[in-house]
Amino acid sequence: MERLALAIIGCGGMGHRHLNGLMELEQAERNPFELVAAVDVMRENAESLAAVAEERLGKRPAVFESLDHLPSAIGHLQAVDVCTDPRSHHTIAVECLRRGWHVMVEKPMGLTVRACNRMVKAARESGLVLSVAENYRRDPINRLAKALLDAGVMGTPRLLVQQSVGGGDRLFITSWRHLKNASGLLLDTGVHYTDMVEYLLGDVERVTAQIRLHEKVRRCTENFPNPIYGKLHELPAEFRVTAEDACYALLEFQSGAVGHYTLDHAGHGQGMWQRLIFGSKGFLSLPADRSGRPMHLALDGQETLSDERLLDFVPDFRLDEATTVLFGGDRLWRYDQPFEATDRKLIAVEYAEFGNCILTGTPPEVDATVGARAVALCYAMLESGTVGRTVTVKEVANGQVDAYQREMDEELGLI
Repeated sequence: MERLALAIIGCGGMGHRHLNGLMELEQAERNPFELVAAVDVMRENAESLAAVAEERLGKRPAVFESLDHLPSAIGHLQAVDVCTDPRSHHTIAVECLRRGWHVMVEKPMGLTVRACNRMVKAARESGLVLSVAENYRRDPINRLAKALLDAGVMGTPRLLVQQSVGGGDRLFITSWRHLKNASGLLLDTGVHYTDMVEYLLGDVERVTAQIRLHEKVRRCTENFPNPIYGKLHELPAEFRVTAEDACYALLEFQSGAVGHYTLDHAGHGQGMWQRLIFGSKGFLSLPADRSGRPMHLALDGQETLSDERLLDFVPDFRLDEATTVLFGGDRLWRYDQPFEATDRKLIAVEYAEFGNCILTGTPPEVDATVGARAVALCYAMLESGTVGRTVTVKEVANGQVDAYQREMDEELGLI
C-alpha cells in the first residue's frame, strides 16, 4: 500500500516526541505515513528531526523553514502534524486545510476559544480530517474505566473528583508554558483533564471557579535532558510568570453529576493526584494517566477489586487494533513499562487513527468539535474566576463571555 505523505510542522521538543511515536508505529508495522518534510522556523530544529528520522526510518525528510515551498519541493503532500506552540496552531491548521492537507494538531487545539472556532469552521468547510492529538483518553486503563462507566457498573455517576497539586515554584518544562499569551499551565496541562472529565462523564454545563497566580517567579536550577522532550534549550534560572497557576472549581454536568476540580501547579511540600468517581452503586479510583497501574473498584457489599476480575464486568470490552498491537493485549487492566515507552505508544495510536481516518473517511475520535470543547471548558473556569460568577460552557464556547481571553484574541487579530 502506498503511504500517505506527511510533514511534521514544529520540530522542537514536541515534534521530536511525535517522531518517536511515528517510529514506534513503524516498528509495529502499522505506519500508514511516509515522513517527507520537517518544517520549523528554527532550521536547526528541523535539521535535528530530519537526522533522527533518517537514522530510524531510513529516509531523510526534506527540511523547510516555512510552508511556502512545500508543494513544489516535495510533490503531493497529503497530511501534516502540527507540533508548534499553541499560539500558531490556528493559523497553520487553517492554512493547511485550505491547501487541501489533512491535519493532526497537538493539544491544546488553539490558544483561545475563538482560535479553535476558526479551526472548526475551516475543517467543516474543507471536508478534511482535523484530529486533535489528545493522548490521555487513549490510555488502556482509561479505556477500561470508560467501558465500566458505560456499562453502569457503578450505577449513576454522582460525583467526580479531579485533583492535581504540586510543582512549587519550579519552571515546568519550558518558560512559554507560564505565559498567558502563549498558553499558561491551566490551559496547557488542564486541557488534558477537561477532555478526560467530559470523556468519562459527558458534557459539563456550568462552572464556578476561583483562579490564582501563587508563584509569580519560577525557578530552574539546571538544564537537563527531559525523558520525552529531549534537551531543553537555555532554560532561565528565574522567570517571571504572567499566567495563573492554580484553579479551584465546581463543575455541574448536564447529567446532574457534580465535579470537584483542582489544578494547582504551585503546591509545596507534598504533591497529590486523584481521579475519583462516586456512583449510586459504587466507587472508582483511577491511577495517574500513562502510569499503567490498576484502578480500584468498590461496589456496595463487595470486595474492592484492582485485578483482572475488573474485566468480568465488561466481557465485550476490547481495545482497538493499534493499541492492542502496541501494548500487547486487547483486554488490559494494567501494564508495566517505562513512562517514555507509554508516551511513544500513545502518540503512535494517535497517528494510527489519523491515518485510518484519512484512508477510510471516518471521523477522528477527538475531532475539531471535541478538541474545541476541551479548550472551552478550561476557559470556562478561567472566565468564571475573572468575572466572579458562575458561567456556562456554552456562553464561553460561543464567545459571549471572553473577559479573560479578550487580550489574547486582540493580539492574535481574532477580534
